[in-house]
Amino acid sequence: MKRLVRTLLAVVGILGLIVVAAVVYMTTFFDPNDLKPRLVEAVREQSGLELALEGPLSWSFYPRLGVSVEDARAWLPKQSQEDTPFAAIDSAEVSLAFAPLLSGDIAIDGLMLDGMRLDLVRDEQGRGNWETLLERLQDEKTEKALAPASAGPAMKQDGPDVALDIASVEINNSQVSYADRRSDLDVTVRDLSISSSNVNPEKAFPIKSHFLIDSVAPQLSSKVDLKSKVRLGLDDGRYVLEGLSLDSQTEMAQWPDRKQTLSLKAKQVLGEINSGDYRLEGAELKANLAHPTLGEKPLPLNLTFEGEANTEQQTAQIHDLLLTSEKGLKLTGTLSFTELLSSPNYTGQIKLAPLSLRPWLERFGSKLNTADDKAMSQVALTSPIKGDMQKANLTNLTLVMDDNTFGGQLGVGLDGKAYTFDLEGERLNLDDYLPPVEKDAAKESAAFFGPLGIDSAYAQEETNELVPVEALRDLTVDGKLSLTELKIKNLTLSQPSLSLKGDDGRLALERFDARLYDGTLNVGAKLNVREPPIRWAFAPQLKDVQIVPLVEDYSGEPSPLRGRLNLDGDFTSRTNSSDTLISNLNGNANFQVADGAVFDVNVSQELCTAVAMLEGESTTRDWSKDTQFERLSGSIRVINGVAHNDDLKIVIPGIELTGDGRLNLPTQRFDYDARARFVDTVDAACKVNPRLERVPLPLHCEGALEGEPKQWCGFDRQAFQQSLTELARDEVKRKASEKISKKIEERLGKDASEELGDALRGLFN
Repeated sequence: MKRLVRTLLAVVGILGLIVVAAVVYMTTFFDPNDLKPRLVEAVREQSGLELALEGPLSWSFYPRLGVSVEDARAWLPKQSQEDTPFAAIDSAEVSLAFAPLLSGDIAIDGLMLDGMRLDLVRDEQGRGNWETLLERLQDEKTEKALAPASAGPAMKQDGPDVALDIASVEINNSQVSYADRRSDLDVTVRDLSISSSNVNPEKAFPIKSHFLIDSVAPQLSSKVDLKSKVRLGLDDGRYVLEGLSLDSQTEMAQWPDRKQTLSLKAKQVLGEINSGDYRLEGAELKANLAHPTLGEKPLPLNLTFEGEANTEQQTAQIHDLLLTSEKGLKLTGTLSFTELLSSPNYTGQIKLAPLSLRPWLERFGSKLNTADDKAMSQVALTSPIKGDMQKANLTNLTLVMDDNTFGGQLGVGLDGKAYTFDLEGERLNLDDYLPPVEKDAAKESAAFFGPLGIDSAYAQEETNELVPVEALRDLTVDGKLSLTELKIKNLTLSQPSLSLKGDDGRLALERFDARLYDGTLNVGAKLNVREPPIRWAFAPQLKDVQIVPLVEDYSGEPSPLRGRLNLDGDFTSRTNSSDTLISNLNGNANFQVADGAVFDVNVSQELCTAVAMLEGESTTRDWSKDTQFERLSGSIRVINGVAHNDDLKIVIPGIELTGDGRLNLPTQRFDYDARARFVDTVDAACKVNPRLERVPLPLHCEGALEGEPKQWCGFDRQAFQQSLTELARDEVKRKASEKISKKIEERLGKDASEELGDALRGLFN
């Protein structure tokens, strides 16, 4: 027994001496750098890469057996060596486990890469510079040559067994650059580190990675950490990531003090390389987005979903999508993608649970100032969705906003600059969404004459802008909206419908039609924000609109007159301030009121009473308290907010009333002179001396539209006395002319006197 033990020890000793002798021989007599030409040629034949080994190849024997290389660079087949290398490493080392060598096996103990660099470029046609290499490696001859590398955990060749069981993998200080010349995308992954242990295709092994992302377009910088367990399917092409965890922190160049954080966790990521099938299970994405438009605090978002994709068919599906956030946000849905890798398109279904938009608008910097403090507190929607990377279309939308329901189609550009819609709704009280009514007459006037009377419902700090010029300058819009009833500025419009279009800083309300108090309203409007000051243009038309409900609903005060109003106008204004919209108003309008009456004043009574007093008589007729008229008509010329009228005509039975004056629209004060004449009709208000029919009976009106109509007008005695004086002067002239003509006739005869008399009468006229 002792002899056997001694024999075994001797054998082990001899083997140890042989190994030591082999190591001494290899380090003394064999230079690994002699292998460089053979390595360069092998790489060229198998991959087409042109390899340059500038640094030395060296052996290492303690604490492990290995080989290392320094300063290696490789160029693609068509690259010049003056170009940036496609791939390069500062140093690399492969070490082998010592014990398996004693049994004739090769086990890789460690793999280390330091300073690895890859330069990836996609050209204007969309072809990547790496695709040539992949095509070469997929060549049948190459696949045959490389077959042992994918043969399994123990790859049998003519020599010893090679076991793919790497105890340690370390990649440090590495960098990957990617540039896409089609989209100007320029991204660099730097300070890349990857570490793993017990790398084996038979079971999952852990992997960790840390790297920084620098992007030139867009300008940002991100720190990324990744952890997972990996299963390598070298035999069946099935790769699995278990317990994936990816965390990033991004800093935008424009806002360096606002950091975006993102965390993605997934139960499993499965990739079937041969079939191109990929599946994501139990995914949860948490993000905190920081941007000036999102307010001072970061916006938290939480997204859970399941997903699958097929790269061969370029399809993908997202199931069980659930997006939640603060302030009650809950969005659910599903999405299906086609042309995933070339020009992604998607279809699906989304549903937004009821939530209040008020806090969200406040977060985005717009505080609602609405008459109803609960407006937009219940908003929900559901719709099929389809689109691409530029736009999203809600094709059968049901939108609920408070007590209002809308249906139809809505399209939104993902850059926020394009909108299309075709919506129908029932009753909408827009007054609930506009600012509370103010008693300032100027502001009410501006609201009434503004486009459709719509003011901004948002309180913007230190600004009185009517519209956001910068946002509208790049806006594209094409939409239609119809309702059964619309209430605005307390006016009730039936069956309103509109058509809106806009592009390149020009917006046009091509059509706004509605039934309004037994009549019709038609409005066309345009807005041009391309040049300051911005230009408004609108053309309102009213046909047969009842004045009483129109005035009383709008003003809340009794109407001073009744009748059917017809108006046709064309106005412009150049400003972006609500304070100067009306003061800069210019334009023209024609108006007519038929079958009307002026309330609480009877012009016929006033005039007949005045005439009776002049004749030394009195009137005992029972008079109506109102002035009924057959027709009221005229035109308006607006100059810088002041409406001028010089052709007012009111036809009252037996009386004709004309006038001229002006109305200051911002202050709503007016100054007006009217003249009444008796006319010889069968409907004469009272009997009048024929001579008084020639005398205009003047009225002077002034005040404010918000005042009492009874106090507006009064008899202008001074003007009337002047008219009587002119009448008396004309009467004296007439009598003198008649007396002279009579004497001439007596002396010259009738025929001669007529010719001379006409000439003389001309002297008195």
